[in-house]
Amino acid sequence: MNQFKSKKLGGNARALWGKHPGILLLDGCQYQVADYQHNQLYYNFKPCVHFLEAKGKLLFGKEFKIYEEDKALLFKLICYFIEDAKECHKFGIQLNKGILLSGPVGCGKTTLMQLLPHLVPHKLISQYELLSCRKIVFEFNKLGYQTIEEYAELKACCFDDLGVEAIGRHFGKDCNVMGEILISRYESFQRSVSNQLYTYNTYNPFSFGGIRGRTHITTNLNAEELEQKYGERVRSRMRKLFNLIAFDKNCDDKRK
Repeated sequence: MNQFKSKKLGGNARALWGKHPGILLLDGCQYQVADYQHNQLYYNFKPCVHFLEAKGKLLFGKEFKIYEEDKALLFKLICYFIEDAKECHKFGIQLNKGILLSGPVGCGKTTLMQLLPHLVPHKLISQYELLSCRKIVFEFNKLGYQTIEEYAELKACCFDDLGVEAIGRHFGKDCNVMGEILISRYESFQRSVSNQLYTYNTYNPFSFGGIRGRTHITTNLNAEELEQKYGERVRSRMRKLFNLIAFDKNCDDKRK
């Protein structure tokens, strides 16, 4: 778990890093998360963890910490976010798919999905909006089916706490809002593949090529519970949309 590398930097990415690629500034301190060699970043895991922990303390309070038992999972997520195709291939992670991060209540799913984009400020594809599934359903109850059309657009987002939301209801008609949104996003994803926005990669077939929005999810539910709530139709499409990364089911609630 020492060093891994990202794709070569294009001109826009170098501009976003500024004069010192691989060095992130935070609260007056410098964190060298990667070495810059031959137009490529070679990331080091320990400095990445130090940066994420420092950023977490700024965002969530001084008691925030990254736990030792979570580092193996965090390593997989970092490989995904920096787009190290070779390492991702070892874990069966496909870069064209989003992340479905599952685990018990309070294990840190939402926190990690908020933190990780800060590690790669030069990667526009890894920047997304965190959206509460409960709030989306509340919005549907008020505005109706235009809500589904809005969130069905293939722009990068992370649907937070999938599975805790209630069934939507608009003018007396019930709707599994998040299920419909996921099906619509799957159809957009398939059109992107058909339009050859994804390119073949030696380490990872169909790794991410064209920049369209990936879909990410955090959830407390396991695969069987997701299928029970959303049905086999949605569950089968989720297999095509997401890389499943899961905390241990016995993981402690870090909020206590």
